Amino acid sequence: MAIGRFHFLLVATVVVSMSRGGAQKSSHDAVVGAAPYRIHTLFSVECQTYSDWQTVGLMHSFRKAKQPGLITRLLSCTEERKKTYRGMDLAPTLQVPSMSHNPRTGDWYPAINKPAGVVHWLKHSKHVNNVDWVVILDPDMIIRGPIIPWELGAEKGRPVSAYYGYLVGCDNVLAKLHTKHPQLCDKVGGLLAMHIDDLRDLAHIWLSKTEQVREDRAHWATDYTGDIYGEGWISEMYGYSFGAAEEGVEPILLHYGLPFTVGNWSFSKLDHHEDNIVYECGQLFPEPPYPRDVDEMERDPNKRRALFLSIECINTINEGLLLHHAARGCPKPKQSKYLSFLRSKAFAELTQPKHLTPATRRMMEENTRKQDVGEPEKQCPKIHTLFSTQCFPYFDWQTVGLIRSFHLSGQPGNITRLLSCTEEELKEYKGHNLAPTHYVPSMSRHPLTGDWYPAINKPAAVLHWINHVKTDAEYVVILEPDMIMKGPITPWEFNADKGRPVSAPNEYLIGCDNELARAHTHNPGACDKVGGVIIMHIRDLRRFSSLWLHKTKQLRADVGHWSKYYTGDIYNAGWLSEMYGYAFAAAELNMRHKISSNILIYPGHMPAPGVSYRVYHYGLEFRVGNWSFDKAKYRHLDVVNKCWVRFPDPPDPSTLHHSEKYILQRDLLSIDCVNSLNEALRRHDERKKCSDIKSLPTGAQPTPDLASQSTSTRKSPSLPSLPASTPNPPSSPPPHREITTKIEKSMKLENLENIDADKDISDLRNKLQDLAPPGAANQAFRSMRLRIIGLWTFSVVGFVAVIAMVIYRHKGQRKRGKTHKISRR
Repeated sequence: MAIGRFHFLLVATVVVSMSRGGAQKSSHDAVVGAAPYRIHTLFSVECQTYSDWQTVGLMHSFRKAKQPGLITRLLSCTEERKKTYRGMDLAPTLQVPSMSHNPRTGDWYPAINKPAGVVHWLKHSKHVNNVDWVVILDPDMIIRGPIIPWELGAEKGRPVSAYYGYLVGCDNVLAKLHTKHPQLCDKVGGLLAMHIDDLRDLAHIWLSKTEQVREDRAHWATDYTGDIYGEGWISEMYGYSFGAAEEGVEPILLHYGLPFTVGNWSFSKLDHHEDNIVYECGQLFPEPPYPRDVDEMERDPNKRRALFLSIECINTINEGLLLHHAARGCPKPKQSKYLSFLRSKAFAELTQPKHLTPATRRMMEENTRKQDVGEPEKQCPKIHTLFSTQCFPYFDWQTVGLIRSFHLSGQPGNITRLLSCTEEELKEYKGHNLAPTHYVPSMSRHPLTGDWYPAINKPAAVLHWINHVKTDAEYVVILEPDMIMKGPITPWEFNADKGRPVSAPNEYLIGCDNELARAHTHNPGACDKVGGVIIMHIRDLRRFSSLWLHKTKQLRADVGHWSKYYTGDIYNAGWLSEMYGYAFAAAELNMRHKISSNILIYPGHMPAPGVSYRVYHYGLEFRVGNWSFDKAKYRHLDVVNKCWVRFPDPPDPSTLHHSEKYILQRDLLSIDCVNSLNEALRRHDERKKCSDIKSLPTGAQPTPDLASQSTSTRKSPSLPSLPASTPNPPSSPPPHREITTKIEKSMKLENLENIDADKDISDLRNKLQDLAPPGAANQAFRSMRLRIIGLWTFSVVGFVAVIAMVIYRHKGQRKRGKTHKISRR
């Protein structure tokens, strides 16, 4: 599997010159501890006290930042070192055979244990099969906020990492020697967020390339690698290929790999290489200046912010050491000003979990665009259209209408139906050939709560398609099944772009303006009231779809905010959870929409002058005079699997008389919508080779007044008119009137469940064959009359005979009674 170019994430190195900007809270707390996909964090260390205090600091920040998922320390130890090692309980641990010492060359390079440890974890960990995303860190890091891969822009096939500008080897002969694609070498390292499938593909190559670069001693020099020691120490980084906090960016990770200074105080991790600080009670690192001191020593707000990050790093490690000592049973340390500060409410507020800010996301998008510079632009990017349905007849006739209109509209690219079904439904389902289909497990019924919410299948199906289908499309258009396309929907016409999807307005999503948005997103100001039609870049959809599903789950579970007051849902049933899930997920990622009112219109609504709408969305009831159409009335009817069925014909456009031009346009649009549906159903019946009504004998054709009676003033093209040479005059109804009326009613969706048009046509043919000439009919009538008279006579005689028998039996019983009385006397 090919792994694409990296998204760049700027992570704050704790160096004064590389940290500046203000803090700004964003992202979401709800994802913490309840991520929609399983995250596992890894870091690699060795059996030495130098790694132990770093482990204590990282583990404390992991818990403090509320990073979702599990964490595993990949502990590389020799068998001898393992016998005396005291830190097995510092973190959840997977022991890894040490590769620090190369048995063949004698080279000592402990950094190789990082890719080797990942390979070992993939092969031996019990957690691997329960993981979707992996976050790989270095032990000398402090987590400031949850690291959510898809929020950072990670996609399957496109990981996220931190920018390491000093990896100059990506630009020179070093890259040319060790990769066939030097132009794709990204200067990245430190943090890595990657899909588990990509990590499986990469891990062995990562280890192999590390070994290659380490053995290339001729290119260890600073000129080739950027390694200031000239000893090939950063071979692991080149085997895999951090940067500064930009203005307005809130770092979620601190990397204290280099020395840093705040006033007269300084810290370098190398000064504590042999410290036994983890195992000596009461021992902490030298206390840094207090925030009040930093305010006095630096007036520049950006530089002062960098100093705050520096002291926060060490204070967090010291706080972790205090808690670790207490957990090991150390006596309570003597009270001091510094300990009081670490335990204060002020410090707790300063070190609350941080979240990605809009500035961070903009910076990441800019870096991603920079990677694409030089790629040839395409005037017409490839498009793929999606729509989501379920295994019910209700969606089948909608599918028939949408698919036919798709082919007539001139929409570029292909279309796929995302069909969500249970295994039982799939066994009985008959509509497999209605559209190109991607099958998706149904999520309608929640496995734990029993909640039934079919609308959740839409984001679930899109996510399933993204993760299971390889597509070369650059943009995806997402529609609803209850739509009729009237023209192409293209990103270039509606100005969609990366990070800027296009959609139609949905003004009834009032939850964007009230408490609902504030409860479910940290960026309520970015909530767009949109829906229906979506045009989105494939990269945005990859990082967005999982959050869309997650937010839908959250909103569906938030029963307290189901009411119309919060959501605008007239049923107070949380039915709009999926729509709000979309809006809030987009707000979380700061994806602002270009809202177009020219894409979609609801039949029955007044069209804007001069607009050529691309989609009719018949989700609501609409009327033209006394005629109306409401899709909900046909929820339980099997329209597609019965022959020659159509919806009630709308009025003939020639009968409409409106003085107002736009009312007339509104009604014509409504008529066109249902006529398009009926025409699609007719074409579908032709393709499945239904018995043709036109093939009936001439006498079986319905009369003009029959059609007029069934349709009143409506247009009725489905049944042919009666020829002028009919043998039965209008005053003498044909004997097949009852059956043809039955068929006509079935085609009008009146008694659909009890009518089979093919069977009725067959019955009609049989009866027509038995029809006799008028003389024979009169003779048959006389014969029938004689039979009726004979039957009546027989009935009367039989009745008299029965009465006589009853009377005779009654007299006999009376005689026997008298004889019995005489005997007794």
